[in-house]
Amino acid sequence: MTSDSITEVAGPLRLSDTEEASSNTQIEAAIEVLNRLSAAVKQQVLGRDDVIELTLIALVADGHVLLEDFPGSGKTTLAKALGEAIVDDGSDKNRADFILPFRRIQFTPDLLPSDVTGVPVFDSNSNAFHFRHGPLFAHVVLADEINRTSPKVQSAMLEAMGEKQVTVDNVTYRLDELFFVIATQNPLDLVGTYPLPTPQLDRFLFKITMDHIDREAELNVLDTYKQRKDQQQEKITVTRDEVLFVREQIDAAVIISDSIKSALVDISRNLREDERVLQGNSTRSMVLMLPALQVSAALRGREYVSAEDIELLLPRVLGHRIELAPGVADMNKVLIDCMRGPMEQLAKSTLA
Repeated sequence: MTSDSITEVAGPLRLSDTEEASSNTQIEAAIEVLNRLSAAVKQQVLGRDDVIELTLIALVADGHVLLEDFPGSGKTTLAKALGEAIVDDGSDKNRADFILPFRRIQFTPDLLPSDVTGVPVFDSNSNAFHFRHGPLFAHVVLADEINRTSPKVQSAMLEAMGEKQVTVDNVTYRLDELFFVIATQNPLDLVGTYPLPTPQLDRFLFKITMDHIDREAELNVLDTYKQRKDQQQEKITVTRDEVLFVREQIDAAVIISDSIKSALVDISRNLREDERVLQGNSTRSMVLMLPALQVSAALRGREYVSAEDIELLLPRVLGHRIELAPGVADMNKVLIDCMRGPMEQLAKSTLA
């Protein structure tokens, strides 16, 4: 997708005749919100348009993102820019005031699970315990260097990411409906890192490796460093409710055909039966992928999911969920081989 791909979504979405006018207006409004959110992130993150698009897809699809690369590649800057771009307009008076728009957790080896989820604290004035909410109670949570903490703390994130709740002392506390984790990690060969447990990896919709930006973008980073540092640009924001509106509208408007679902199931079965694959992907990964495909289709001006969306997202969704057999190193080749048959069948069904 080109650098202006999100802003280039100009083609109207063609819905049924009876709903076309109102639905087009709602989808156009949803895309306008995504345009603003993309522009807000691009004010601080240069040369990462493809990563920004995938992150926005995950946000709208109610997933989570894991960013991996060496220090200094812009992982934290991207997460912070996204978190600060989503604000709470205060329109919902019933929303708890302890839920903030953005929180950052710096994962370290001495971090405790209660530092993440929260902890009961004794109040001498009321002579009772009150729950002090942890940093997970936010719209967007930056889990910075998540693989530098112990597996015990990493496991404490499972319930939050999977069920949008935390349980402390047998009491369950609900997280925000928008709750979105964007985690960063350094490659495992760096000193002081721990591998993420497989169940937690499965909670991330995408695992994205941030490669080096091109020469022109790198020069642009140097040229605009002072303006971005001093925040001289007009700050662009969207509200929490606007993001939830986008999620609702795209889910209602974009169709996923039976042939698309059949292709996903057949690709998964091919992977599980391939001798080069030690462990295939779960059914949950396919369920998580469906709303992401809808968002991808909407960004390309379509009201239906196509093979193009599968080809774009499937490697991102399955790459960190599949374990290859010893001696097999080329994940892309395995995915291409297992996708070939189902995708050809999908093409035939589309032409029929």
